[in-house]
Amino acid sequence: MVTMKTTHYILLGAVLLLLSACDKVSPIGVLVSGTGVEDRVKMSNAYYQGHKGDGTMLSGYEGDEYTFLVGADSHLTTDDGRMREMLQIALDNNDLLMAHLGDIADTKAEYYIILEDLIDEYREKYAKKYYAEQYLNDENFSLDKVRYPFFPVVGNHDITHNGWALWSNIFHSSFYDVYVLVNLDPPQLDHFIFLDSASGTLGREQVKLLEQGVLNDYYHDTGEKIIRHTFVFSHTNIFRPRSVEFASTFPREEMFFLLNKFNEWETDMVFLGHVHKWDYQKVGDTEYLTLDSMSEANNPKPGDYLIRVHVKKNGTIRWEKVRMNYTKK
Repeated sequence: MVTMKTTHYILLGAVLLLLSACDKVSPIGVLVSGTGVEDRVKMSNAYYQGHKGDGTMLSGYEGDEYTFLVGADSHLTTDDGRMREMLQIALDNNDLLMAHLGDIADTKAEYYIILEDLIDEYREKYAKKYYAEQYLNDENFSLDKVRYPFFPVVGNHDITHNGWALWSNIFHSSFYDVYVLVNLDPPQLDHFIFLDSASGTLGREQVKLLEQGVLNDYYHDTGEKIIRHTFVFSHTNIFRPRSVEFASTFPREEMFFLLNKFNEWETDMVFLGHVHKWDYQKVGDTEYLTLDSMSEANNPKPGDYLIRVHVKKNGTIRWEKVRMNYTKK
């Protein structure tokens, strides 16, 4: 049975296929993308500028700390078990937000329909929990008004075979930031920066926008330091867990650019995926966490595939691994 949603995705894919003169192929012969990083970033920045402030400012504290949850490389197909488990873990723990480090689904319209349905289901559960009175009593209340705090970056598997049309239809932008309000007097914010590294490169447009300070809204508005903590999220890894590990990383010049930019931003933590292997590095004052794949296909046994970060009101940060138990029936 062909649903309206299926038809919508098919049409989107067809349109993008027609607009693309040819698909790009990696040096090892893997089909990479029909929509390159330059076009993705331009489209993403246009959306970001048009929706600035739309659900991208969260309130950080009711108690002594807020927490956020990070997962990577779920490679969702017809089985949504691990992704469902991540969303449920976050809901049960009252995590303020979730971040996903790319390769969220293997590119097929059916998988993105499953993913979108799952996110819609958990948006409703989130609304029932945090907007219970409005949800139950306000006849004008709409789930469309609820910004579900799930923030992904795009990965290389998300853009194969013109998959950008599928991914962007749900998440809209691959280059954006989110702020958490942690103090009003003096004003302080924690900054969450999401980069598009799905093609293994930032590209000229993204570098230009970063140099122009597109994501630096609150850095230079006053003489006071408004940003307290900075967290960065990328799909492509910077460090290899082992020198012989096969995984693409950024071009050398971009790697130095990013390391300098992280230093400029006084970044506390950088979260990376792609390589499907856990790794921890610390360079200067910045911690680099490369997450293992949370995909049941890649890691069928239960394991510690998620990271939870605890951000205290006094400014201290600690993180822990979070276990996932789902196995395919």
